[in-house]
Amino acid sequence: MTSDPWGRVDDEGTVYVRTAEGERVVGSWQAGSPDEALAYFTRKYEGMSVEIGLLERRVRSTDLAAKDAMTAIDHLRAQVAEGHAVGDLAALAARLEALVGEVDSRREERKAARAKAQDEAKAAKEVLVAEAEQLAESNQWREAGDRLRALVDTWKGLPRLDRKSDDELWHRFSHARSTFSKHRKAHFATLDLQRDEARQVKERLAKEAESLSNSTDWGATAARYRELMADWKAAGRAQREAEDELWARFRGAQDVFFQARSAVFDERDAEERENQKLKEALLVEAEALLPISDLKAVKASYRGVSERWEEIGHVPRDARPKLEARLHTVDRAIREAEEAEWQRSNPEARARAQGMTGLLQAAVDKLEQQIEAARAKNDSGRVAKLEKELEGRRELLDQALKGLQEFGG
Repeated sequence: MTSDPWGRVDDEGTVYVRTAEGERVVGSWQAGSPDEALAYFTRKYEGMSVEIGLLERRVRSTDLAAKDAMTAIDHLRAQVAEGHAVGDLAALAARLEALVGEVDSRREERKAARAKAQDEAKAAKEVLVAEAEQLAESNQWREAGDRLRALVDTWKGLPRLDRKSDDELWHRFSHARSTFSKHRKAHFATLDLQRDEARQVKERLAKEAESLSNSTDWGATAARYRELMADWKAAGRAQREAEDELWARFRGAQDVFFQARSAVFDERDAEERENQKLKEALLVEAEALLPISDLKAVKASYRGVSERWEEIGHVPRDARPKLEARLHTVDRAIREAEEAEWQRSNPEARARAQGMTGLLQAAVDKLEQQIEAARAKNDSGRVAKLEKELEGRRELLDQALKGLQEFGG
């Protein structure tokens, strides 16, 4: 009989394994020596040990499902229990029981992880729903629409919840998207209507602009074009294609009118610049009449200048004030000379001038007497006051005397 610590072979070739409960037959061996029989059944033991080791590594290092792990463990348990091998079968059974504990622990860990993932997914979806409901009231159509599409992609990447919770949140999320879509469609429907109304208005404006393009009523037509432009801006935008076409018509009609007006104005400006030169020459002739020595001759010459001035016509607007001011200076000098001549021949005015001169002279004489009296009393304050008054009266007297001299007296 041949034996080792874990088994033996009896004389008839029966192979036994030793366990805590006693010996148990695992097989028979007739093909060779007892040592070969023990070696064979020991290798079967080692094979089971290797299989258990592989299962241990899968459980500890992969995401092997608990159900699949327990199926493999039960299979190996059956092999160990049947015991067709020689070795420490109790140790193999103990390893399998320890592995069951690890699988149970992993199952609980995964269950907790799944619960945590579900809670996180639910919280994430609630955040998505809240944002979607806020975006549902937005009128930032492009930005909000892009963001809602991004939220859908994010939703798809999140784990599913329990059916009830997932359906409730999805219903809110979908309703928010539908609300936004309805608002956007209504907005663009209104916008289309407004754009169609703008198109109709601008068609009318373009037609009127075209009807005015050949007008030669420069001022009134230019003013009407400004009004049409204000109406164009107030009408809003039409559809892009219609907007571009109508604007080309509207702008083209204006260009025709303003180019024609510009050509006429350029011709008129050239004529007015030539008129300016002619009037400047007349001004030199008119200004040469001053100072006036022979009023009658000057008036005759000035009439000729005035008649030619009127015949010449318009000058550039910016030059007109300066030219007219120079002519007015000559005209005013002639009128003043006429007034002075009339005053000299007016006996009533001469009498009034003489009377005024007499009154002023009497006032001056009286003030001089009052000053002498105040000086005699050493009243310096009154002297100063009277001298100041005397100075004013003397100035008036000088002016009156000059006026009297103009009358020749």
